Amino acid sequence: MASQYRSMDMAQDTLSCAVVQLQSGPDVTANLAAVRHWVAAAAERGARLVVLPENFAFFGPEARRAEIAERLEDGVAPICSALRETCARHNLYLVAGGMPEQSGDPLRPYNTAAVFDPSGTLVGRYRKAHLFDVTLPNGRELCESRTTTPGQRAIVVDVDGFRVGLSVCYDLRFPLLYAELRRQGAEIITVPAAFTVQTGQDHWHVLSRARAIETQCWLLAAAQWGVHPGERMSYGHSLVCDPWGNIVAQCSNQPAVALATIDRKLLTSIRGRFPCFEHRLTAFEE
Repeated sequence: MASQYRSMDMAQDTLSCAVVQLQSGPDVTANLAAVRHWVAAAAERGARLVVLPENFAFFGPEARRAEIAERLEDGVAPICSALRETCARHNLYLVAGGMPEQSGDPLRPYNTAAVFDPSGTLVGRYRKAHLFDVTLPNGRELCESRTTTPGQRAIVVDVDGFRVGLSVCYDLRFPLLYAELRRQGAEIITVPAAFTVQTGQDHWHVLSRARAIETQCWLLAAAQWGVHPGERMSYGHSLVCDPWGNIVAQCSNQPAVALATIDRKLLTSIRGRFPCFEHRLTAFEE
């Protein structure tokens, strides 16, 4: 099996990546069909790493998340089975961001970004740490902690010789997590998300660019777009940002896929000319 993948020592300096933008709803079967369609479209254009948005498999009443939550090790569960088959069919890595994973609390599953390799093997997972408990500008209250168990660890995984740090949606507002991902060697950071229209139109781009600039990492942000059940509206604008903060690829207002080639030489050059991460004062960190 190892012979079909490039090792860390043989790693190339580029990686073709894609972010998928979806308009998911409460029908898991329909959502997974959309996932298959857009991953296939990304694969046809040469993507080796594909990132799915938060809630890609289910975007409906929060109470139902517990009903569809899966054990990631279960090879026959509908969501994980579909993801494994898709990776193997297209010979690519998949960051399946923001799916319900069973936890010790049967009523509060994790919100997990799962990483599968080209054989369909689970190679890493990150459980969303920062939960979205807020009152939106329109007065609507959202309380993710009522139905979700938070994770506790920052996770970086290896993808074709690149170090990939994992995060999910609301995490984007908490730079200490991203500093830890960089400390663990991240070169690419993924942000599966379902930013609301109210917060996204003001903060999505500036936060995405800020996290890329301060960590000097490539950032792959895959987002939900459009209207979902319960009058929830997602901002979309899935994007790829380079380590200088430039948006190099972006989706418009519809389900779509955006691709970009990650270039390690650009990252190395920026970090060499501006070694700001080495200049930080760790005394201020928690």
